[in-house]
Amino acid sequence: MLDILPAADHVAAFRITGTLDEPDFDRLIAEIEAKLERHEKLGILADLSGFEDMTFRAGVKDARYGFGKLAQLRRFPREALVTDKGWIETLVAIASPLVPFVEVRSFKPAEFDAALAWASEIEGGPNA
Repeated sequence: MLDILPAADHVAAFRITGTLDEPDFDRLIAEIEAKLERHEKLGILADLSGFEDMTFRAGVKDARYGFGKLAQLRRFPREALVTDKGWIETLVAIASPLVPFVEVRSFKPAEFDAALAWASEIEGGPNA
């Protein structure tokens, strides 16, 4: 299940619980694309505290969308993942230095407000 969370307009903030399916992923992408029409850069916040899995079709769409955005990584300068899952924290620690132009950090659930604030702090502002 996907919940779109309130955030500054230049931040796409989501809470994913249970299993993310294709309609949820379509809503997530629609939200990001709508915000990209209004801003050059977006902060991303994903609360994955209750995340369990993703359907195959959602995973395929995720991979396709991600590869399609490789040339636009500068548009996503900060990505905050809120999680209490060690395997996600490990992936963030490994992947963060490998993703050019993007700072990725993990935060504990109790640090949600700090994660949202950090994701919204875009150097030069969202239209730089």
